[in-house]
Amino acid sequence: MKKVTTVEEYIENNSQFKDELIQLRSILISTELEENIKWNAPTYSINGKNVVGLGAFKNHFCLWFFNGVFLKDEANALVNAQEGKTKALRQMRFDSKDSIKKSLILSYIKEAIENQKLGKEIKPSKTLKKDVKIPELLNEAFNKNDKLKSAFNDLSPSKQKEYCNYILEAKREATKLKRLDKIVPMIIAQKGLHDKYKNC
Repeated sequence: MKKVTTVEEYIENNSQFKDELIQLRSILISTELEENIKWNAPTYSINGKNVVGLGAFKNHFCLWFFNGVFLKDEANALVNAQEGKTKALRQMRFDSKDSIKKSLILSYIKEAIENQKLGKEIKPSKTLKKDVKIPELLNEAFNKNDKLKSAFNDLSPSKQKEYCNYILEAKREATKLKRLDKIVPMIIAQKGLHDKYKNC
């Protein structure tokens, strides 16, 4: 699908559901949500946090609730698009204009806004992949320095992996210790091992 820059353009590109998308959009913009285009689709957010997305596909159109897992869903109106894979995202699907129930949709949107204001969201986990072994030297350093351990846990998995491999790849114990001394302040400063080369 070609890149779109406005919601109007997105709706025009999905003309098979044009009227239906216009109807859903009018419900969304009647709330306090801010309208944007993200990932080539209309997205509605509050305080910079995504709450709902509008989408159209070949046989249906839908609303995406970014943290829909927290919605009560008393009407059983939500589906998990990829069972077992999708943690937070939930979809409200429609196949015709008749399936758009304004008051029901509005109640779900308002609950989603309230949840976002309360900070209910699933953050992507930053767990270190199983194939990366934390060197013994680094673990010893963590035991002596809580600040270092906490800073390391806040790094992205790729940065954690870079630091682990940097020590593991050293052959001599003296080199490993020298490398550990070098990376401790970098980890605490939340820098990646190769950050200085990334903007070259």
